[in-house]
This record gives sequence, structure tokens and C-alpha cells, in this order.
Amino acid sequence: MKFELHATAPGSRARAGTLTTAHGTIDTPIFMPVGTRATVRTQPLSVLEQLAPPIVLANTYHLLLSPGIDVFEQVGGLHRWMGWSRAILTDSGGFQVFSLERAVHEAGAEIEVGGAKLLLTPERSIAMQRAIGSDIMMVLDHCIASTSPHAAARTAMELTHRWAARSLAARGDSPQALFAIVQGACFPDLRRDSAHALTSIAGFDGFAIGGLAVGETRAQREDITELVTAELPADRPRYLMGVGMPIDLLEAVHRGVDMFDCTLPTVLAQQGIAFTSHGKLDLRRGVYKLAERALDAACSCEACTRHSRSYLRHLVKTREPLGWQLLATHNLRYYLELARTMRARILDGSFMRFHAEQRTMLARTDDDNPSGPRPRVRPPVAPPTRGAFAIHPSPAGFASIRHLPSGEIMHSVNDPDLEARRVYIEPSTLVARALAGVRPIVVWDVGLGAAHNAMALVRVLDATPAHAPVELVSFEHDLDALRLALDHTKQFAHLRHPAPHLLAHHGAYARANLTWALVPGDFLATFAAAPQPDVIFYDPFSSKTDTTLWTLATFRALRAHLAKPVELFTYSSSTAVRSSLLAAGFHVARGVASGPKPETTIALIPGDPAFACHPLLGRAWLERRARSTAPFGTDVPSDQHPDLERAIRTHAQFA
Repeated sequence: MKFELHATAPGSRARAGTLTTAHGTIDTPIFMPVGTRATVRTQPLSVLEQLAPPIVLANTYHLLLSPGIDVFEQVGGLHRWMGWSRAILTDSGGFQVFSLERAVHEAGAEIEVGGAKLLLTPERSIAMQRAIGSDIMMVLDHCIASTSPHAAARTAMELTHRWAARSLAARGDSPQALFAIVQGACFPDLRRDSAHALTSIAGFDGFAIGGLAVGETRAQREDITELVTAELPADRPRYLMGVGMPIDLLEAVHRGVDMFDCTLPTVLAQQGIAFTSHGKLDLRRGVYKLAERALDAACSCEACTRHSRSYLRHLVKTREPLGWQLLATHNLRYYLELARTMRARILDGSFMRFHAEQRTMLARTDDDNPSGPRPRVRPPVAPPTRGAFAIHPSPAGFASIRHLPSGEIMHSVNDPDLEARRVYIEPSTLVARALAGVRPIVVWDVGLGAAHNAMALVRVLDATPAHAPVELVSFEHDLDALRLALDHTKQFAHLRHPAPHLLAHHGAYARANLTWALVPGDFLATFAAAPQPDVIFYDPFSSKTDTTLWTLATFRALRAHLAKPVELFTYSSSTAVRSSLLAAGFHVARGVASGPKPETTIALIPGDPAFACHPLLGRAWLERRARSTAPFGTDVPSDQHPDLERAIRTHAQFA
């Protein structure tokens, strides 16, 4: 076996490497599906091959019990016997001795085989692993509870060291790799002693961290893992045995671990638990009885592409083996993809950003259907009003929001959902790239209102699960319009989705490749702290109601802040607004028609060749503007008109 280290993540101990074995190359970090008895439970070999793990784990203890060493000696090893062409790691049986409470002494552990007592020694464990023909063997260790007293932990650790030396001697001339196992419970001094003792013995090809996930807290496990990896040589692979949940893998990789195994993906699948980009789902819950949506919109496994949550819940509740199999396949795929993604993020230098994002994401349960008491939804009242807003039923059959002090109506003529798609989503070249998975984007939604524009984006992203990461930031100084609409989703169908409810309640919503954050308050006082946008949906209420957001000063402040190519879409096509955008330094193009308006407006910060599809205003528009009775907004003093007029007429887009 050969191990090569390719990269270490900046700000982290996370490593990307390659293990080369007789049965193929293994990219690390890697999760190893557990095939205890020469099969990964519920997974036919054809399915396992499609999942494509480069290595699986088998257990020496259980294979010694059945079929026994003689079978492997006769058939020529486990690869040929089970039909698996990729690498295999074999556990030595130490954990089974612990979990089954077998008697342990210096010579070995006493076990029963077919009613007869057998002594599992380091030599017998290695002989069995040699007969199995695994690519990586483990020394026999004495595993005890991580909460054991110091004296007991030291005794078990020292026995593990003696057994490790015996295991190494028993390997003889076998070309199979052999890993030693660091023990010492949760005592830092013992873990250091164990790492030093084992690394001082020449001949081990890698090192494992054993004795965790057996009683300690997650914080203790993370601390011990970080301590041990710091004591292990950088040129050998590091294996954290029997761990764990997805968040455990993330934190262990951050601390320098390369390899993992765990039975949880298949064990929890039998209980109806699925790990998804929406959080950890328990399909036994009644909320999924009629749930027609896919298990995970971001997954292409059979459970997610062919079946609904409702059907999968039925299989789980009736204990149909197919349910266990489908969920186990999905969970294994989730774990393997997590390992592959972590490796990619290490190699491209973005692991720490990924780690920060996923620490919250991987610990989630079903955000869309949280268990426990739910926030109380106010029943509709008559008249349906909240704060300064009221529901306005349109004769065309859709509902709008009316601003009571001014009497103005959001979307008085156009269906707001149709306008959101036509004006803000479909014309954007950068949104199209994100949908195609080409590049991540940040979208500013200025003027959240009743969330028509934001939800149009969320819906189109939901319908395209392979999209690139999108960060949506909504700005709003008065949330009463949104809360009023959320209280009346019968009239506002676009809000029949968990995202806006969670946004209003928690200020944020997240799923795989999508985060949506709410920034309350004055836009002018808050936008500088937001991430730089690629796309802006500029949809404040009218200039009569949100006057300051339509001024030349605001557009200048916005243009000065933006530092990269940007598409800005707005419903206004007024000459005054376009003049202010041009005077502020934007390029200005014609947007699509919207209802009675023959045009809307697109403002650009150029620099992206794709923006060439947007038709810039030309000399013909300048000529029409010259005939306008209001070429500038009322916020622009008349003594500034001549200078601004020259700036507009000499603007680069009219050259």
C-alpha cells in the first residue's frame, strides 16, 4: 500500500490524499460502507458497484465464526468469494469482543464458535485476515468503554500495544497493509502515550483511532480526535473507527482524519431514518403520510427519483424490506457524496467555508416539517389588514397588497407571480448559469414585500435540484406586508412553501445549495454589510411610498459599493429613473414588457460578455428623452441638470 498526501486545507487539518492498494486507488477522505459478514446489508453487489465506494469493510470476528478460515483458504480470499473487485479493509474483532462482553486476558479473547470455545489471539486474527486477503488489516486491540476509569484505560491500552507488536510479527511477509490502533479512552495523557508507543514501532502502514463512539460526548470525541491526529505521522493514513453521523465525519476531517466506517447509514435506514439535503428525516412520522414530494430533491438515487415520501413511509411502517433497501442505498450515497465533496473542497481551498456552512446544515432535522409545537398562524380577520397594509382582491383573480396610507397597490394590474418570473428571473443570464450548475450567485431582493420575486426564484431552484449554490438576501423595512400574506396563503398561493414561513419566523431558510437571509431595516443602512451581489431584484414600493430608494443619491451609493459585473432588474421604465441610473454610472438596457408597460429596465455593471444579450438604450432613447417634460427626478436640484445632462449624453454606452 502507498499513501500520498496531495493537499491540506488552509486554516484546518483537513487532508486530501490517495491510498494505492492492490485492488485500486482510494481518494481520501473516504467513507467505507460496512460489510460485516461479507455483504453490505440490503445492498446487492450491483447496487454497491453503482454507489462506487473504492473500499468496503468486513469483520474478522464474524467471518471467523462463519464461514470460517477454511472456506477462505480454499476459495482464495474474500474478493473472489463475494465477487468484489475493489479494496477491502478488515476489522480485527476487538470491538466485537468489547460489545459482546467476551473475557479478555494477555493471550487473547475467549469466544464461542459452534458451541466450542476458541481463543481469539492477535496471531489468529491476523491469520484470518491473511486468509480473507484484505488490502488493509487491523491489529487486534483491547477496546473498552470511553468512560472507563484511568487505571482500566491504561491497562487496556498497554495490552493493545503488546497485541499490536504481536500482530505485526504475525503478518510476516504478507503484502497486506497493517494499521495499529490508538487507545486510551478519553484521557489525553493516555492517548498521547498510545500514539507515541505505536508510532515508535516500525512497520505499521497506517494508524487508527479506536475506542470512540462508545459512551463519550461528541465534544470529547472531537477533542480526542484532534489530540491524536496531532501526534500521528503526516505520511500515514488516519482512520477513525466506527464513527459516525455526518456531522462527525465533517468535524473529524477538519481535525485531520482520512478514513471512516460506520453502520449507521444502513442501521438507521431500517428505522426509517434518511439523511438528506433537507435535514435528517424520520419517515415514521405522520406528516409524511400524504407527502408527495421527493425524499431529497438533490439526490438522483432510486428512492428519490422514483418514489414519494408517502410511499417510502408506507414501506417503512409495514416493514417491507424494499423500504430498508432503498433508504440504505440513499444513506450510503449521502455519506459517500459527503466524503467526495469534502475532498473537492480541500483540493480547491474552500474547505473552511464548507465546514462553516455544513456545521449547521448537517445537524438539522426536517426544517420543512419541524417536530414539536409550531408557530401559531393567525387566522384571517375581517377586514384582512396588518399595520399599514391590506389585502386587495384583483378582478383578474389574484390578490395583491394595498398600502393604506397612500392607497397604492402592489401589482395592481399584473399577476405578481407571472411578473416576477418574466421581469426578474427569466431575463437574467446569471440566474440561468446558476440553474445550469455553472456558477454560484448572490441575489439581492430589494423590497421583499409579499415575497413574490424571492419565491419565484426559490420555486425555479426547487425545480432544478442540480443548480449551483445560490445565496438570496432579501431587504425589507416593514415586514407587515409579508406577514399579512403569510396569514392568508389561500389567496397567496406562492407562499405555500416552508421557506417564507421559516424566513419570517427565524430570519433565514436553508437547504442544499440555497440559503435565504432576511435583512430587516433601512436598505441604505444595511446593504453595505451584505455579500456582494451578482443579480439585484430592485422592487421597492413606488417612488411615492419609498421615495429615497429611487433617488440619484441612492443609485450613486449603490453603484459605488458594487465591485463586480451585476445585473439589476426593476419594473420601472420611467425616464427619470433611467436618467438617474445612467448618471450614477450604470449602463441601462430595456427590460421585457410587463402588463400595460411596454418595457421595464435592466441596469448593468458591464464586464460579463453574457450581458450583450440585454439591449442597451441608444440614441433613439436620448432623442425621446429630450422631449420629456420630466427628464430628471424631483430629488435632483435644477442647478445640477446641465452637468448631469452632459454626463448622460457622453455616457460610454452611447459612444
